[in-house]
Amino acid sequence: MQRGRRIAFDVGSARIGVAICDPDGILATPLERIDRADDELDQVKSLLDDYEPVAIYVGLPVSLDAKFTQSTYEALYFAEDIETITTTRVRLIDERLSTKMAQANLHSAGRNVRNSRAVIDSASAVEILERALDILKAGREAGKSVDAINENLP
Repeated sequence: MQRGRRIAFDVGSARIGVAICDPDGILATPLERIDRADDELDQVKSLLDDYEPVAIYVGLPVSLDAKFTQSTYEALYFAEDIETITTTRVRLIDERLSTKMAQANLHSAGRNVRNSRAVIDSASAVEILERALDILKAGREAGKSVDAINENLP
């Protein structure tokens, strides 16, 4: 696995969760979420400039039966937007159940739904990044390119 930081985004309709890992890909940690607004791409660019990741992962929300939803397309558009501001590769990671896993982890840490609302988006981004890291550690390429997803649109 190539050494370097990796960053992940969990795209929601109101907020974007963000997570980053250390250069050795051992620990994924949440960053402050981005509120969806006109300047969200500027905020992403700032994060990319600050952390200089070797890979960017965007969660791809598909339904449990692998169907594309409006959220799937929103994540795909977001990934396409990121590609316009960086030369770093952008990969889409199947994020089915990442929010549920993040909620379960927060609950086991003693946080309920009410007091975890502010961090759930970035906790979901941590889940996405950890999936990508696990795949990389197994010696495989994590996620799919934007082009590969676009070629197989339903």
